[in-house]
Amino acid sequence: MTLLNKGDAYFRGLYSREPDFRQLASQDAEFGAILKPNHQLDFTDPAAVKQLTKTLLKIDFGLDIELPGDRLCPPVPNRHNYILWLKGLLDSSSYNEPGGKLVGLDIGTGASCIYPLLGCAQRPWSFIATDIDSESLKSATKNVELNSLQSRIRILPRQQTGPMIPLDEIDLPKIDFVMTNPPFYEDEDQMLQSAAKKSRPPLTACTGAPVEMVCEGGEVAFVTRILEESLRLREKVQWYTSMFGMVSSLEVMVERLRERGIDNYAVTEFVQGKKTRRWAVAWSFGPMRPSQEVARGLTATPWRKILPPPVRVVMSTFPVSEGVGTNIDALLSLIDPLELLSWEWDKERLRGVGRARENVWSRAWRRKRKREEALEQAEGIPVPKEISEGERCVFGFSVSIVVQKTGSVLDCCWKEGHDEAIFTSFCGFVKTRLEAAQARK
Repeated sequence: MTLLNKGDAYFRGLYSREPDFRQLASQDAEFGAILKPNHQLDFTDPAAVKQLTKTLLKIDFGLDIELPGDRLCPPVPNRHNYILWLKGLLDSSSYNEPGGKLVGLDIGTGASCIYPLLGCAQRPWSFIATDIDSESLKSATKNVELNSLQSRIRILPRQQTGPMIPLDEIDLPKIDFVMTNPPFYEDEDQMLQSAAKKSRPPLTACTGAPVEMVCEGGEVAFVTRILEESLRLREKVQWYTSMFGMVSSLEVMVERLRERGIDNYAVTEFVQGKKTRRWAVAWSFGPMRPSQEVARGLTATPWRKILPPPVRVVMSTFPVSEGVGTNIDALLSLIDPLELLSWEWDKERLRGVGRARENVWSRAWRRKRKREEALEQAEGIPVPKEISEGERCVFGFSVSIVVQKTGSVLDCCWKEGHDEAIFTSFCGFVKTRLEAAQARK
């Protein structure tokens, strides 16, 4: 097959509705052959479920795969949701334009190798795909070859006791992300009990092998191993991520992140259809923070306690009677004079991006500057005015003016840094000064 040359908007729109089986049958004869006369699919038939996966990958992504009968058959929409979230995570936690050549590690890639295939179909990414199961590795290798992706996907056998993130063995100093869909269950009894509670067999469990679905300690223990390795590797990986089959596992992992002092993390929920839900977590030791939509993807009230801090604040609203140009002038008059590491305003997008070495807008900073200037005058000791090239950024931000029918909205996004107090301080500074300026009119 040839990968589809489609943009992000196309991939975001996939599976917003349930697949239309009648339409799929008209596009793929092999799928039409397994549909029932009423154009429904027999989800209790592993062969039918397998063909649905193959057809969706073929039509929607331009991918060909073969699936062994005794290994997991991955539901495409659910797996696609993980890739979409990863794209948002990586795009929003960078100052670079989206679409760069990134490298990821898929731990436990399975027989389908579905995550690397989906990732390569949508972005110019490369993958290292690992597994401990020899049969899955054989099938994954074949699927990579079927799609001529050997130059971008490397299949790597692993031992159960070896490192889960083998950077030394893959000869890479650092990678952009780690992803995994870990085994759900602690033992086979738990797996069977879970299956017995379902009204019909789950789409994938009916064909999965225990090596894919069971590990000692379940998914929490599996991801905790990744967490412990991340404490050693730290910024050698920008984002460590995992999907979960149980929301209780997500809650436990967020608590473990907090216990280890990790403040930069993201959580989300994947909802597919009426019943299927999965959850995901990501964490980073780096300073670049993802967007609010990516990081705080749990909307239910009970889960607010595990959300990371907000990274977007509406600082001011302007009435429609005030021209946009006036609002821009007011904003720039506040930020332009600040001694920032960098500051760029895009007049086309009405968006500015800045980086600061400390809270240079505070009274304490201004008092410090006055003392330095007084010392310079009294004793002739020069105070450096230029920012040195190596100065560390402690706070990065973007400010945007969004024009609406009823007026304009000014919001601020926290882009970089570990100190929430500096973000809050900056937003307060801008909000207070703008309100004071409006009051004087």
